[in-house]
Amino acid sequence: MQIGVVFPQSEIGDDPSVIRDFAQAAESLGYSHLLAYDHVLGAHPDREPRLTGPYTHETSFHEPFVLFGYLAGVTKTLGLVTGIIILPQRQTALVAKQAAEVDILSGGRLRLGIGTGWNYVEYDALNEDFHNRGKRQEEQVEVLRKLWGEPLVDYTGRWHRIDRASIKPLPGRQIPIWFGGTDERVMKRAARIGDGMIPQFAPNDAGKAALARLDEYLAENGRDRSSFGIEAQVSLAAGEDKWAAHAQSWRDLGADYICVRTMNAGLASPQDHIDAIKRYKTEVG
Repeated sequence: MQIGVVFPQSEIGDDPSVIRDFAQAAESLGYSHLLAYDHVLGAHPDREPRLTGPYTHETSFHEPFVLFGYLAGVTKTLGLVTGIIILPQRQTALVAKQAAEVDILSGGRLRLGIGTGWNYVEYDALNEDFHNRGKRQEEQVEVLRKLWGEPLVDYTGRWHRIDRASIKPLPGRQIPIWFGGTDERVMKRAARIGDGMIPQFAPNDAGKAALARLDEYLAENGRDRSSFGIEAQVSLAAGEDKWAAHAQSWRDLGADYICVRTMNAGLASPQDHIDAIKRYKTEVG
């Protein structure tokens, strides 16, 4: 099981040298990858229907593709993972182009985690439909793979029409697409068309049961976890005395990655975040 780190974008600030230092510290410590969250817009929660998600208009988010373009130039081995890009609120061909460019500039280090999100205000502002986002996402995945793999695409779907067009340069491979979330529909979708999943649950009895259902969904599609990845997350705030046992529990469940999140742990400075990932790596290995 490889260990990654969540980019602490709501707390790291906007100094490029600080962002570089954090990524380079993670790489030098032996972390396999850096995972970044995504929101284009934050919205004031006081509205109807009320927004109940964890972020508001006051939360900072660095745009993942631009961030990864920068980090591709200041790191050498660190994997770059979106965890997750809210795909249905974005234009599919543009995502294909941006992801291909990051993968090319980083030497094939991108893993594209995707999800559907919860902020309907963000969808409205980006002129996309919040209510059909799950089904539309499936077609988006099909279109992404065609644009990454074919020199000329002629495609007609329910939501996409590409008339003999293409992106160039091509990434030279199919960029892995992982699904984020816990909803049963997401697990079924990931089992059908995903390369992996970034679940948001703990390695407890409920988590074990969810993974057992995922295995069933994979089997229904003629697949198993030998060709399908799992990435877990852990909050630094869970407590240092629990880190090793938590990581071992995920190892026992067959997770391929675990990613440590240092945000919302009471850290006062970017250096505190670096010191925290040092402690975690020492404890967990």
